[in-house]
Amino acid sequence: MNGPDGGAEPAPAKINLALHVRGRRADGYHELETLFAFTRFGDRLEARQADGWSLSLTGPTAGAAGPLADNLVLRAARAFEAQAGGRRYALTLDKHIPVAAGLGGGSADAGATLRLLNRLAGEPLAEADLERIGAALGADVPACVRNRTAIGTGVGEALTDAAALTGMGVLLVNPRVAVPTGPVFKGWDGQDRGPLFSDWRQARNDLESPAIALQPVIADVLDWLRALPGVSLVRMSGSGATCFALFEGAAPEVAPPEGWWAVSTELL
Repeated sequence: MNGPDGGAEPAPAKINLALHVRGRRADGYHELETLFAFTRFGDRLEARQADGWSLSLTGPTAGAAGPLADNLVLRAARAFEAQAGGRRYALTLDKHIPVAAGLGGGSADAGATLRLLNRLAGEPLAEADLERIGAALGADVPACVRNRTAIGTGVGEALTDAAALTGMGVLLVNPRVAVPTGPVFKGWDGQDRGPLFSDWRQARNDLESPAIALQPVIADVLDWLRALPGVSLVRMSGSGATCFALFEGAAPEVAPPEGWWAVSTELL
């Protein structure tokens, strides 16, 4: 089903291949330079025409997604309607992305909502318009609307397309601890360690240290990933706690230590 009466859209998980914090702004936000990439693993959104907006959640991480009224899917749907009108839908979100994990779960879902509703409405809005709507919902939402490898500056909302890394294997691992974004940024030491250049492999994630200070187990995840054969790069994504290992070929199917969450996937 993929017409005006309804359809479906993937919501790929976001990872930050690099994340440089350059400064703290007067408004309390931080100036960032980051490289966004997206994985084949993620959530999935379905829409079926209805008299009004509604949202139901399924999937293994649905229970941690918080109150439905605050969900970014409904907020994105109403923001789209305010800009472009159109039909209303009963929405079903199949949740697989862990919550508060540095994978942009809510932002990915909002991005998928805006793409899907725009398509069902006959593409009345350009991608740039959808990104502007998304920016009012969260700093990562514009990147998740674009849904392809991009450099983000500002608070992450100013985007420039980057070379695709399609097919590169990635192993995502989370020790099943939630790391709220605010405290991690608050723990940043304020030191500008330099810009993000074109060689992102030589870059860094400036939020790793403050995230580890809050949840020391993140350091254990990074060490475990570095010890895997064939790994080419290990880093934490976003504000954590999910870490990733990149592989030139397919990511291995490995069992993580007991209690940790892991998924083998690839970059889009």
